[in-house]
Amino acid sequence: MKILVCISNVPDTTTKIKFTDNNTAFDQAGVQWIINPWDELALTRALDIKDAQAGMVEEITVINVGLAATEPTIRKALAIGADKGIRINAEPKDAFTVASQLADVISKESFDIILCGIESSDSNGNNVGGMLSELLDMPSVSSVSHFDIKDGKVELKREIDGGQETVSTPIPFVGIVQKGIAKEPRIPSMRGIMGARTKPLQVIEAIQTETLTEFATYDLPKPKAACKKIDPDNVKELVQLLHNEAKVI
Repeated sequence: MKILVCISNVPDTTTKIKFTDNNTAFDQAGVQWIINPWDELALTRALDIKDAQAGMVEEITVINVGLAATEPTIRKALAIGADKGIRINAEPKDAFTVASQLADVISKESFDIILCGIESSDSNGNNVGGMLSELLDMPSVSSVSHFDIKDGKVELKREIDGGQETVSTPIPFVGIVQKGIAKEPRIPSMRGIMGARTKPLQVIEAIQTETLTEFATYDLPKPKAACKKIDPDNVKELVQLLHNEAKVI
């Protein structure tokens, strides 16, 4: 089997967010870029399966839609253990642009399993996986919390209200994974980092696609109110604040 993991290049979750040009553009100065956490967990699970079942998974490829600046993120995925990388040379303007670029490349290849994180930690759109499955005319399974291959068949589990359901689907398919698919993301070893330098990274020129959405302005959340300290013996005031201000009781 061949597995493809779609990865996004996102700001580190500890990044202090700033905007420029009258709050119409994200300020990238000094930003540390990482693999989108959901995508990184998907890659980790795919690698775990490959290691546990010798010969079952032939190759794991990572693919990203982005400009040349995203290549260090792809190289990190290669250092973690992916066999090769693909970069589609396009600016990821919106979900439809990304899904269209991915679909064009994937339709010309032969992948059995395509994994996407449920969303990216920067825009939180939760759109690309579903769009991709439609554009490829492939079945998809969303909110996947467990993924395994047993006796040559794919076993998927997803969380539902009040329990968990097991899903089967024909191959090829798109799996949209959430946290829980792997406990912790893999950390690149020194050997992996050195080996990533020589692993293939293919750059594919983008096709013409339509951009369906655009970002007009950005607004930062309002700052949190100052912390109020209540005397431990003043229960009445505490209850009053929780009821009238916090509105939690």
